[in-house]
Amino acid sequence: MAETVSQTLSEELFALLQKERFVTLATVDHETGAPSVSSLSWTFAVNSGLIRFAVDSRSRILANIAKEPQVVLHLIGAGSSFAINGRAELKAERLEGVPLKLAMAEIAIDSVRDVMFYGSRISVEPQYEKTYDKNAAAKLDNQVMDALKKA
Repeated sequence: MAETVSQTLSEELFALLQKERFVTLATVDHETGAPSVSSLSWTFAVNSGLIRFAVDSRSRILANIAKEPQVVLHLIGAGSSFAINGRAELKAERLEGVPLKLAMAEIAIDSVRDVMFYGSRISVEPQYEKTYDKNAAAKLDNQVMDALKKA
């Protein structure tokens, strides 16, 4: 059984969510009612109880949270695996200062649980690389993260 770490992010988890990183988001599919998991990178912890994220404005995630706002953000870091449960809400249909049509949502955190299986720890965190123009990717990433911080 997962152990409740707290009702807010620890300082270490908060620090991890101050920059772009790989996470997954679990929602309830608005059509089927089945679990749905998506990968995200544009996330930002506003404070220990609130996380913002950006997704394409056409993303199924937005329709899912409109119907059922309960979500789980899965974060691998700090030597473990964490399930961050909360309620998501669309905050902006169009993220300002970004050339792509991205929406912004926020997750109000209800609980943070360490969900790593017993007797183990994460030794290497997930890594990814952008497969398109590196300079364009860096510029877009900076624009999106700046917009999330300023929103």
